[in-house]
Amino acid sequence: QVQFVESGGGLVQPGGSLRLSCAASGMIFSLYAVGWYRQAPGKQRELVATITSGGRTNYADSVKGRFTISRDNAKKSVYLQMNSLKIEDTAVYYCNLGSPSRDYWGQGTQVTVSS
Repeated sequence: QVQFVESGGGLVQPGGSLRLSCAASGMIFSLYAVGWYRQAPGKQRELVATITSGGRTNYADSVKGRFTISRDNAKKSVYLQMNSLKIEDTAVYYCNLGSPSRDYWGQGTQVTVSS
């Protein structure tokens, strides 16, 4: 059974940084593209960034130049380094496959950017 467990969220001031982690299980992690997604209050869940099995990355325009996605196949983990955070980055952040499956959404981790 595939499972993604997110961690690392918290409260941070505008301009600050956070690093999110996501541990995967129940899958041959190295074979799959994985991604980070977020859902802000009252909004639909949206793509933040993806990384292929080969390490190619893709970012939403809103986070380009500020966020960096990476993966460690040995640890079956994907990370999201978030710098220069803005109030509009406040959301619950989730990881899933690069083509997300409705069956694999976890609890997410809350990121709140506020002064």
